[in-house]
Amino acid sequence: MLTRWGRALDPDATLPEHPRPQLFRERWLNLNGRWSYAIVAGRLDDPTPATWDGEIVVPFSPEAPLSGVGRALRPGETIWYHRTVSLPAPLRAAAGERVLLHLGAVDQVCRVLAGPDTDRLDEVGRHEGGYLPVRCEVTDAVAPDGSLTVVVAVEDETDAGPRSRGKQRTRRGGIWYTPQSGIWQTVWLETVPETYVERLVLTPDLAAGELEVTVHLDGPAPVPAEVEVRAGERVTGRAEVVTGTPTRVALDEIRPWHPDDPFLYEVTVRAGADRVTGQVGMRSFGVGPGADGRPRLLLNGEPFLQVGVLDQGYWPDGLYTPPADAAMVHDIAEMKRLGFTMLRKHIKVEPLRWYHHCDRLGMLVWQDAVNGGAAYRPGVVTAPAVAPFVRLRDTGARGHRRFGRADSAGRAAYERELRELVEHLRSATSLAVWVPFNEGWGQFDAARIAGEVAALDPTRPVDHASGWHDQGAGDLRSLHVYFRPFRVPRAVRRRREPRVLALTEYGGYALAVPGHTWGEKSFGYRRMRDAGALAEAFLRLHRRRLAPAVRQGLAATVYTQLSDVEDEINGLLTYDREVTKLPAEVVRAAVAALADAAP
Repeated sequence: MLTRWGRALDPDATLPEHPRPQLFRERWLNLNGRWSYAIVAGRLDDPTPATWDGEIVVPFSPEAPLSGVGRALRPGETIWYHRTVSLPAPLRAAAGERVLLHLGAVDQVCRVLAGPDTDRLDEVGRHEGGYLPVRCEVTDAVAPDGSLTVVVAVEDETDAGPRSRGKQRTRRGGIWYTPQSGIWQTVWLETVPETYVERLVLTPDLAAGELEVTVHLDGPAPVPAEVEVRAGERVTGRAEVVTGTPTRVALDEIRPWHPDDPFLYEVTVRAGADRVTGQVGMRSFGVGPGADGRPRLLLNGEPFLQVGVLDQGYWPDGLYTPPADAAMVHDIAEMKRLGFTMLRKHIKVEPLRWYHHCDRLGMLVWQDAVNGGAAYRPGVVTAPAVAPFVRLRDTGARGHRRFGRADSAGRAAYERELRELVEHLRSATSLAVWVPFNEGWGQFDAARIAGEVAALDPTRPVDHASGWHDQGAGDLRSLHVYFRPFRVPRAVRRRREPRVLALTEYGGYALAVPGHTWGEKSFGYRRMRDAGALAEAFLRLHRRRLAPAVRQGLAATVYTQLSDVEDEINGLLTYDREVTKLPAEVVRAAVAALADAAP
């Protein structure tokens, strides 16, 4: 199954857009496209293969149809990538400059080598974890004529070990999907000064009318820095920056960011010879009482009902990798057209351009961390689906074993990646809620971890355990309801629950659209005979069941789901994104019923 973007793919111009809009420089080179590859039995530290199996289209994983390979990487195997490029003259480093190699994400463990040619390669970096960026310096590896050879070796054990893997499973089926491996986000080079802006943290303080800017440098010596904020063509704030220290920039014009008005300011930072640009919206998130006194999610200091959709981020032709930038925009814009105001990014970290599009289009984001651990016990992860009163403790040796988290190194890796995730995405304007754990998948010490996430980022609420095995922590009382009618818990009705009530998964109504299904098997929580029955059930669910719940304290909803994914046929869109299963007016009417019920 191919999407329209997959059918139009040019292997030599694959995802050509700059991959990091929040930290943009002019001098960069996209390395996506045709690479040589080999899949061999062995490990990362083995010698580079003497021969190559053929070509792979980067950044699609070898399991993805758009890669041109169509082969799965197995535990005990390594995939090797090889490419020689010639840096254009403007990108070649002058005296006192550096060349950086970026890999947006590589699943799961990688080793990177670089040199002027294949016979002169040195290791320039290693990385563990399949969802966060890899950066390597390759300044000394570039030949005087600009030639650079890059070799990347990758191992991926998928679910054979405790590493984070999301919804990938070696034996896919039902709610578990085809595993993918290797490079799956854009590979690119950039040339920077000797001391350069490594990271830019933008934190709006809407109440004060100020933007807090923290400029982190990498280099041998500090350099002076200044920040300029523009609203359109007009400068609205400017300040000198003490690098590494939060600096407050007063803005003389405040236009709050909102899904109905997603206005972004342009931020320019000059640090010595370096110049970078980014964008930010002035907004605030929080929790507070609504007009009825019940806990509600706040946007810009006011209660705001967040009506969202579960977004898996899978594609039939690219798997984790969207087939085009326009494909990402399509999903966000289509959900906004249907009336939704939020996407829950489910057990995946997207390319940074996806968050940029949510920022500029006005779509709130709830970000899940990526789960890992040993195989999950069915009683732990499925019993609460039909018996919601099941609530197991996730602390101590017994709790860790119960949730597949006995491996201390795996727990430490999860916590490290969670901290890195917060730093990676903290400047995304649209990101509204952190979700460390989902349905007991690899859950451990959730109350403690929720507290640590809140300390790392006090500007956003935390949903510490989405679905079940609630530990009484975080800012949300989060429920998943598929197999029974949704009822507001007694503690919420009686105003004894201090946290916000959120229905963070529900629905899952399944409808197969002939000609637009991925395979012969199908999975869904409630089968519909045709589109008319789906529309009737969807409206009835929201008007009769959820609208009264909003009046009783329900403050956010997440419908399952944005699109079909492999066996799952419970999407609002088909897997190829060619059919929207419900008329827009039906979905908007259902969303409006919830909004009208909000106090």
